[in-house]
Amino acid sequence: QVKLVESGGGLVQAGGSLRVSCAASGRTSTASALGWFRQSPGKEREFVAAISWDGRTSNYADSMKGRFTISRDIAKNTVHLQMNSLEPDDTAVYYCAAVFAGDVRPPPDNADRYDYWGQGTQVTVSS
Repeated sequence: QVKLVESGGGLVQAGGSLRVSCAASGRTSTASALGWFRQSPGKEREFVAAISWDGRTSNYADSMKGRFTISRDIAKNTVHLQMNSLEPDDTAVYYCAAVFAGDVRPPPDNADRYDYWGQGTQVTVSS
């Protein structure tokens, strides 16, 4: 089993920054990648970014490039998502997910490919 626990969500003003983190535990040694997705009320879950387990390869949704940065702390088995220039449309529950699919690069952007999910952390951007 794999456990994913997100943290760092909260309320921030438009234009501000926030970092969310995901701590992975359990049988993670064969994981392929960790990804971030988000979902706001009435919308489908949306890919944000993903990073390979070794931290060498990342993948971003086009709308996040330049504003969001995903990083991997291998020693702490944690992945971070640094979000800058936040907009009200970024308001959502942000979910961390892990995929076990061998050495797949770039990390997948399809939520259906991910095997384990965290509970999510709320990010609210006020205008």
